[in-house]
Amino acid sequence: MPRRNVTKQYAPESYYHVYNRGVFGQDVFTSEDDASAFLNQLKKHLSKEPAKDDVRRTIPHYRKDIELLTYCLMPSHFHLLIYNRNSLGLPRLMHSLMTAYSLYFNKKHKRRGVLFETSYKASMIHNDAYLWHISRYIHLNPQDIGKNYKTYPYSSLPFYLGGKRAEWINPKRILGLHEDEKSDYASFVDDYRSVRRDLKQIEKMLANS
Repeated sequence: MPRRNVTKQYAPESYYHVYNRGVFGQDVFTSEDDASAFLNQLKKHLSKEPAKDDVRRTIPHYRKDIELLTYCLMPSHFHLLIYNRNSLGLPRLMHSLMTAYSLYFNKKHKRRGVLFETSYKASMIHNDAYLWHISRYIHLNPQDIGKNYKTYPYSSLPFYLGGKRAEWINPKRILGLHEDEKSDYASFVDDYRSVRRDLKQIEKMLANS
């Protein structure tokens, strides 16, 4: 039986939590250059105007097909929260993104072979309550490696707190779910910090029992 979230069927006008990790748990983001290369690929695919590669070929453009809502890049894996406008948007973006980044990483680090453990995994989000929750789950990931999630450089949190803006990421879909809390997203994330830490401790205890 295929593993959950590996065999994928995509619905239009739907939200997906997309994630992947390095093969055998290896790091796939080892430097600022690596993270920048991954995010730059997203920018090229999702900016208002189509971009070109080094030999002036037009890079596939998916702005009309999907929206990137949230991201966090961890050393060994990444999380994306995506709004899929049509059924082909998400798979086309992820194929382009995974291919381009794997080629970059293997060339830069002088390695061969598969970089990620799967093409990627995608979990469809069926209700607004979970959608609202998953955004802060993603932004709190740096806690797992002992980093301050508030200052972590490879997450979309600054776009939610008003410190940064970019045309290729859209936090408004998430913030707009709860207009009464829009001005205090920072507190919303912080409220869950201790709960998430406790859940992680329980997970470790169960894994070792």
